[in-house]
Amino acid sequence: QVQLVESGGGLVQAGGSLRLSCVASRTSLSIYGMGWHRQAQGNQRELVAFITNSGFTNIANSVKGRFTISRDNDKNTVFLQMNSLKAEDTAVYYCYVDIPGRPRSWGQGTQVTVSS
Repeated sequence: QVQLVESGGGLVQAGGSLRLSCVASRTSLSIYGMGWHRQAQGNQRELVAFITNSGFTNIANSVKGRFTISRDNDKNTVFLQMNSLKAEDTAVYYCYVDIPGRPRSWGQGTQVTVSS
């Protein structure tokens, strides 16, 4: 089973930046999509951004212009660069990977807290 390990979350002041990383291991299969969702307390989980193995990206309107997603295919790693953070970005951020023919795999989540 694919294992995802996230890092980079924490506490930051509004206007600050954080960079999340997620490494996928225990897979010899080709990963198609990698991305991030987030879930704020009391809210549903929502897509933040995803990137395909060819580099196509989709960024949620709520973070467009502030967040950037990238990946290192050789290292099965996806990054989320978050700039100009706002209090409403506070949430648990979950990374995921999509491998053709396999159920989506999720990370354990990393907390991002933005103080205003």
